[in-house]
Amino acid sequence: MSELTPEQPHPAVLELARVRAGLAVGLSVEQCARLQGATDEELAADAEAFAAELGLTGPPAPPAPRVGGPRGSDVGNAAGTVAAGAERFRAKHPKRVTPAEQRQTNPFRENGYTMENR
Repeated sequence: MSELTPEQPHPAVLELARVRAGLAVGLSVEQCARLQGATDEELAADAEAFAAELGLTGPPAPPAPRVGGPRGSDVGNAAGTVAAGAERFRAKHPKRVTPAEQRQTNPFRENGYTMENR
């Protein structure tokens, strides 16, 4: 294995610079491996020249956001209002009594309670 001098960048750093320069102009990662140069400026110039030869105009556009898709049975096909959605949620998820609410009631005040030893 050869030793690196301060002028030579580490191979991983050089590979990262290739990928960055290539992706900036729309090249794929496989195409970035073909770039030649030792500095960022040389790699950027080579990437631009290679992209021009391939007819690429710039980095690829990000994918369009997904909309629509499958819906649950409680949503329905038509767009509803927020109030209608809240009502469907309340119907599907009835209110639960929390332990704090249970402690507020007095179990001894219930109808039909009698003491056995009087």
